[in-house]
Amino acid sequence: MTFNLPNEMFDAKADVPLNGIRVLDLSRLVSGNMVTHLLADYGADVVKIERPGVGDDLRNWKTDGVSTHWKVYCRNKKSISLDLRKSLGKELLLKLVKTADVLVENFKPGTLEKWGIGPETLFEHNSKLVIVRISGWGQTGPWSHKPGFGSLVEAMSGFASMNGFDDRPPVLPPLALADMIAGLYGAFSIMVAVREIEQKKGAGQIIDLSLFEPILSVLGPIAAIHSISGAIPRRTGSLSETTSPRNVYECKDGKFVALSASMQAMSERLMKTIGKPELIEDPRFKTNTDRVKNNHLLDPIVASFMKSHTQEECLEIFEEADVTVGAVADIEQLSSHPYIIERGSLVNLPDRDVELGVLPAHAAIPRLSETPAKMRSEAPDIGENNEEIFREIGLSKSDLKTLEEQGVI
Repeated sequence: MTFNLPNEMFDAKADVPLNGIRVLDLSRLVSGNMVTHLLADYGADVVKIERPGVGDDLRNWKTDGVSTHWKVYCRNKKSISLDLRKSLGKELLLKLVKTADVLVENFKPGTLEKWGIGPETLFEHNSKLVIVRISGWGQTGPWSHKPGFGSLVEAMSGFASMNGFDDRPPVLPPLALADMIAGLYGAFSIMVAVREIEQKKGAGQIIDLSLFEPILSVLGPIAAIHSISGAIPRRTGSLSETTSPRNVYECKDGKFVALSASMQAMSERLMKTIGKPELIEDPRFKTNTDRVKNNHLLDPIVASFMKSHTQEECLEIFEEADVTVGAVADIEQLSSHPYIIERGSLVNLPDRDVELGVLPAHAAIPRLSETPAKMRSEAPDIGENNEEIFREIGLSKSDLKTLEEQGVI
């Protein structure tokens, strides 16, 4: 399917703000790739270090044979193949460490130490190295030995217990949410650590990044609320236990809209727009606290209005009334939506592996006015940059051929 999106070309020579920062990415799947994805979009020299002939497991997440996750989250990166289980592979890694500012890994805690390339060894070769260690539960604590998967973290964090409906089982997110949130925190923490080195001449350090703590941090003040009221968040679907009215509503044509009218002025505007101005002074709905308490009475009134109009009609009505109602859009709607196209939130990027020659993906974010991110290259094949990177540490073409024959690269 072709999307009528803005086309963006790759420019390998683009001027980028993180030029000069090299990141060695030993991670697999989502969390580490999200960390380095952000850095790569802004110009960091991200070098994926992948097992020869196998590569990052993210490559195996395919759509009709196309590694879509890899292509989107590993754009602007490079790839070398290196077997870290072999002694020569570890020697080469340590040589590369001398050229790097950051190393990212998400092996089970203790794996690098078992291989003889733990932080102590890495710091011996580069005292200013920033080492990001991603794991499910952290490098310390009683669960540090456990392998960590996002689904288990999303369940344990409290997210799943809050998500869904009370009369049905808890619901996990339909994406790698814990990994993605951890990736955002990881990229930020790297910039803090690099600034410490650049501005204050500090030493390298270890960033202990669990998947658990970042997702816990975005669930709101659930611990504070529980400490005061003893309340445990219920699964209320799209309803809220703190503001009202708020929900997703079905329209006459089977499509849906979302409403959030938690501000007092917005709630009153909503009542007038749906032809129920008398509800403004109704003691059951007069304040937000009243509305939350009586949401079981208010929500059906709002739902009835939405059900009597199509999605397009609802959007027009509430746009004119300046009430905060929006479409529940799927990707098909988004791909042709004027907002997405004019804003450039999705762009077509050149792609050598798809028939159309372009692949849609999210644009680089956030948007910096003076030092924007730039698209510089497609996601690489396994070992695509072997010669470029290994030549930097003194290996010749003959050396590379020998290493390939030995299975090191």
